[in-house]
Amino acid sequence: MDMAKGLLGRSTAAVLAAGILLVLAGCRSGDDGDAAKKGGAAVIAPGRPGEKARTLSPEEAARRQPDDSPNAADRAYVRHMVEHHRQALTMSALAPTRASADGVKRLAERISAAQQPEIGGMEKWLARYPAPSGAPDGHDHGPMPGMATEQQLAQLAAAEGADFDRLFLTLMTAHHEGAVKMAGEALAAGNNGAVEEMANEVIATQTAEIHRMRAMG
Repeated sequence: MDMAKGLLGRSTAAVLAAGILLVLAGCRSGDDGDAAKKGGAAVIAPGRPGEKARTLSPEEAARRQPDDSPNAADRAYVRHMVEHHRQALTMSALAPTRASADGVKRLAERISAAQQPEIGGMEKWLARYPAPSGAPDGHDHGPMPGMATEQQLAQLAAAEGADFDRLFLTLMTAHHEGAVKMAGEALAAGNNGAVEEMANEVIATQTAEIHRMRAMG
């Protein structure tokens, strides 16, 4: 329910922002006289139902855009997902020499190809939006969902052939399910548009891979 509310709120904000940023250069009606006289663009902000649209200056329109400043939930999600993805890469790196099924090898290759660039993008985001000095770390409440234990990783590294295939699919399915859960929590509690895009991409990609792995298992 929280996630649905979060998505609905974001969608409403996006619609309003799109309306506010509709720029009609050369408009001569209503309240845009000053802007036209100054050679500026008239920015039309749609009114509420039954109300007339308002004409704003570009500066006023910019101030009315939804604030998507990163919050603690955004930062925690990105930082944790970097670590989460890295474990998936560690697990996938074992497949070329230990898996027996071609499908498992191809799956591991796809996971690596998708998540390595995502890590790079997340690290760039973290560098752009560092946590404020003295800010709480946020959302550090035990292990991340879906993460394999050190013992499980050791078992996977020691397995070969069909045994590796079965264990890899079991651990990676749980890993993906944990990532989807984390992404849903970020959508519900976060505030930044870029993080919302990251989380939606994780949900779409990894949900599809979960279905594929279940069919292979």
